[in-house]
Amino acid sequence: MGGPDEHAPTRLEVWRGRHPWLDHLVRAGVRYTERHGDHYAAAITYFSVLAVVPLLMIAFAVAGHVLFADEQLLAQLRAGIAQTVPSTLVPLVNSIVDTAIEQGNAIGIIGLVIALYAGLGWMTNLREALSAQWDQHGEPPPLVRRYGLDLLAMLGLGLALAVSFAIAAGGTLLSDRVLELLGLAGEPVGDALVVVVGLALTLVANWLVLVWVLARLPRQPVPVRGAARAAVLGAGGLVVLQQVMTVYLGAVTSSPTWAAFGPILGLLLFANVVSRFLLLVTAWAATAPETEPVAAPEPAPVVVRPAVTVVRGPSAGATAGLVGLGAVLGAVGGALRRRR
Repeated sequence: MGGPDEHAPTRLEVWRGRHPWLDHLVRAGVRYTERHGDHYAAAITYFSVLAVVPLLMIAFAVAGHVLFADEQLLAQLRAGIAQTVPSTLVPLVNSIVDTAIEQGNAIGIIGLVIALYAGLGWMTNLREALSAQWDQHGEPPPLVRRYGLDLLAMLGLGLALAVSFAIAAGGTLLSDRVLELLGLAGEPVGDALVVVVGLALTLVANWLVLVWVLARLPRQPVPVRGAARAAVLGAGGLVVLQQVMTVYLGAVTSSPTWAAFGPILGLLLFANVVSRFLLLVTAWAATAPETEPVAAPEPAPVVVRPAVTVVRGPSAGATAGLVGLGAVLGAVGGALRRRR
């Protein structure tokens, strides 16, 4: 026989009962682990590194043709993209962007095919990973239809990223002009306002992109309300993560390994950390009370009872009456036959 404390709750279970946020965090971690979050993050990392160069080159080759007359806006757009990565990786991003703008005419069909292949592979793995965290197990669509849907999703994500970068770049440019009009340009107060406005715009841009990613990229639609709440957490987390990775990558740049391979290792590490964080945020959204499906109540147990049906016949008096009536009718019939 077990002791009286055999079924006593553990300390973690007690804390989970007292703090709903801790219970939610544990359930999100369990969902992330059970749905192979690390494996999906590794696949997303591989295709992210494979796709980032051709996609950036295509994007800025197009932007260079469209915005060739507005160099200031193009510079702001490039600065907005550079702000989304750790400062250690900014030289790599700038070199890719400069090459894309300078050689925009040389990027032809081959570049488009490479970018399309890498982008579709990245989008397919990203959508599968998000669908797994949302616990979606539907039959996959046919190959051609799946690639078509992934292409539309990639274009939609590109549009969302463009809008977010435009918000950040336009807001920064507008704040600079407002400070110049107010005479605060170059002043400590003006610099502080620029930092605050830039941070606020970055949070808004991150939130918009994450809402799109969490709610619209899974194979099946999910509630936007739960995705929007989780995107708030994700937007702030991405800002913190960027600063942490900046400090970490800055600390390891002096190592011989970093000197040999340069920013590629930093890009790999940054992509993997962001992929894991994105899937954790998705697991958080999928395990929220407002998005988790309500379990149907168990049906009552079926009880089989033998049914005995009693069919009542005529009573004794009714039987005697029927016999007598039959005798009378028989006698009358016999008399009628004799008269004939």
